[in-house]
Amino acid sequence: MRSVDEQLARVLTAAVRPAPVRVAISEAQGLLCAEEVVAEQALPGFDQAAVDGYAVRSVDVQTADESTVLPVVGEIPVGSRQPRRLQPGQAVRVVTGAPLPTLADAVVPLEYTDEHPAKVTVRQAVPSAAFVRRTGEDVQTGDVAVRRGAPIGAAQVGLLAAVGRNKVLVHPRPRVSVISVGDELVDVDRTPGQGQVYDVNSYALAAAARDAGAEVTRVGIVNSDPRRLREVVEGRLLLSEIVVIAGGAGGAAGNEVRAALADLGELDATRVAMQPGSVQGFGRLGPDEIPTFVLPSNPVSALVVFEVLVRPLIRAALGKINPHRRTVSAELLTPIGSAKGRRGFLRGQLLRDPKNGSYLVQPLGTSGSHLLASLAEANCLVVVDEDTTEVAAGEDVQVRFLSQRA
Repeated sequence: MRSVDEQLARVLTAAVRPAPVRVAISEAQGLLCAEEVVAEQALPGFDQAAVDGYAVRSVDVQTADESTVLPVVGEIPVGSRQPRRLQPGQAVRVVTGAPLPTLADAVVPLEYTDEHPAKVTVRQAVPSAAFVRRTGEDVQTGDVAVRRGAPIGAAQVGLLAAVGRNKVLVHPRPRVSVISVGDELVDVDRTPGQGQVYDVNSYALAAAARDAGAEVTRVGIVNSDPRRLREVVEGRLLLSEIVVIAGGAGGAAGNEVRAALADLGELDATRVAMQPGSVQGFGRLGPDEIPTFVLPSNPVSALVVFEVLVRPLIRAALGKINPHRRTVSAELLTPIGSAKGRRGFLRGQLLRDPKNGSYLVQPLGTSGSHLLASLAEANCLVVVDEDTTEVAAGEDVQVRFLSQRA
């Protein structure tokens, strides 16, 4: 039986990162930048007013008081493209973002004046550069605006737009194909007959892959006919960086799946020392050696294996330096048990102690790996070491986030 860490290491070495692509900045959010974006123009591109007020020469108001009166020789609106030159002893009315006239080196805010439209009284002095956004104050020409490897969020999209970039080179989302195998499965728009069940896995795993940042194709149900299964998988290998097959992980069904795909590559069926989800398969199939997973048919087990092994691979393919979820230590509220020799991944609800802010965790649905409702309520997985069979209430355990709710 292979350890979880050994299996994870094998999986991560198989990461296939798609070649960088250039996309519109509106499509880049959530991806990693794949280039050094060098600003070809300064930001701001011109000296501009930082507040509504009057553009002046600071030397004309350095001793301002009630007797300091300057003639107002005009007004400059936002977006003005007509150059204006300020003469000594003059003021020009400006609004926030308006370009400053030549020779002006400061802005007197409205509240420092009597706001007279023709002859403004300046009651308070301002130094040079006061209330002015200087050319290149934010970004100079030649500066790196967004660095290679930086996650592109709202601020980065705004900065790209500010320096005049409408496209950017990014590491694209890895393409993940999700397939459910089983003659007993029916889609959710049909009524199951005797012995049939809804296809839960392709929907749940596709959602999990999308949440991890992948571009997902939910192939849906494929029956156990070897020729059909091989045909579908072979087609998806040409269009994917990761293929996930739910069902056919163990027993006779597992043997049939491996036999059907044997000429595409080897699917390793070694058990992994984890619970749930010990029975699983992994290999690199097709001419491009695409990482391919065979997960248990049980939806909870499939989702846990996905969380532990498939999600980190997706994150690695996205270029993330740390592909793993955040882990914290939390006090256990009720006792739990785990199988000896297997790392337990138990569903839990992570809470905060209102008194001191420390983490608390309430286990959920520990009586059966088939209980999907408890997984839907969980926001974390309680991780129990292979050598531990019981953990008492009040002890600290390691907890892996499943969502940002906690």
